Amino acid sequence: MELRTKRVYDPADPSDGFRVLVDRLWPRGLSKERAAVDLWDKQVAPSDDLRRAFHHDGLPWPEFEDRYRAELAANPAVDDLRHTLDAHPVVTLLFGAHDPEHNQAVVLADLLAPRAA
Repeated sequence: MELRTKRVYDPADPSDGFRVLVDRLWPRGLSKERAAVDLWDKQVAPSDDLRRAFHHDGLPWPEFEDRYRAELAANPAVDDLRHTLDAHPVVTLLFGAHDPEHNQAVVLADLLAPRAA
């Protein structure tokens, strides 16, 4: 499986494959048609408290990343998502944040990425 990340506000493209929104909140001002989301998996998004700490309270990226990884490690929805994604050769994890390098989709993609043996 090829795993990508992309801002949900960017135009959908057939090369995106299976598109999964990994935000807890629906992106402001974006219609469902324009988002072209195949799955909205709120269960693997950061908790509300962690999201607020990062986006509103200035939690540093390394601390956000560590805390989000801890949430994911304890979250059974991650295995459910992994099972769903296995059926798709290309998966794009969608996020609403402005920063393409510092967002939950990047952390989740790293966790879900197939590892070479």
